[in-house]
Amino acid sequence: MTHLKPGDRVCMEPGIPRMDSRATLEGIYNLDPAVRFWATPPIHGCLTPFVVHPAAFTFRLPDNVSFGEGAIVEPLAIGLQAAKKAALKPGDVAVVIGAGTIGAMTALAALAGGAARVILADLVPEKLALFAHNPAVTTVNVREADLADTVKTLTDDWGANVVFEASGSTRAFDGIFELLCPGGCLVMVGIPAAQVPFDIVAIQAKEVRIESVFRYANIFPRALALIASGQVDVKPFISRTFAFEDGIQAFEEAAAGRATDVKIQIEFPEAAGA
Repeated sequence: MTHLKPGDRVCMEPGIPRMDSRATLEGIYNLDPAVRFWATPPIHGCLTPFVVHPAAFTFRLPDNVSFGEGAIVEPLAIGLQAAKKAALKPGDVAVVIGAGTIGAMTALAALAGGAARVILADLVPEKLALFAHNPAVTTVNVREADLADTVKTLTDDWGANVVFEASGSTRAFDGIFELLCPGGCLVMVGIPAAQVPFDIVAIQAKEVRIESVFRYANIFPRALALIASGQVDVKPFISRTFAFEDGIQAFEEAAAGRATDVKIQIEFPEAAGA
């Protein structure tokens, strides 16, 4: 690889597959059973000043993309993988259930993929408030309003073209097919902690297409291009930044699960001011 040189600012795709595996050769390296993924057992994270990483999974940051934004490329890539699997069409209406980091990035990816409107649902008003100034996003606090009624109102009783389930809550699947229009698509992004029953008849009655997402493949360059162009702004989702020496406090704050936090970052001294 000759696309990198010493001193380049980079972000790194954290999953390393076997380059000769069948999954990799077929272009779905994220599904390689042998993939080694940072911070996923048995691999620790990379909170260290130096790391050795394959050049094929290392991407130079455009000059106008900060290290902080570069660190958001990974969750944005999941959202873009979901938008790709949904096969969005210009003008579609999409529902995103869950406004955490992945749900927020999925909402941005759906808009970038052509959705005219995203209906974003969550229980936490602080998460929804981050989209208050986006005219293409309608937020729904499901403690106060019925999501299905909102979808019906905004689609003239037709239903959404795509529903992205990004919360991982088993309760989110209750009546989920009511949100979709005939021929719509459900994309499962979140990972439920328990098995979820499916209403097969409800699926068949609308000929619902079901897609699933496990990480991403060949998406990082697209995520970087969208951030660099300004079409996707991830800066509002960087909630707080901690110095490296305050890393333990950063983890404690992340574990506290404060409603106002989306993404907490740890910054190395070399990255300061970048």
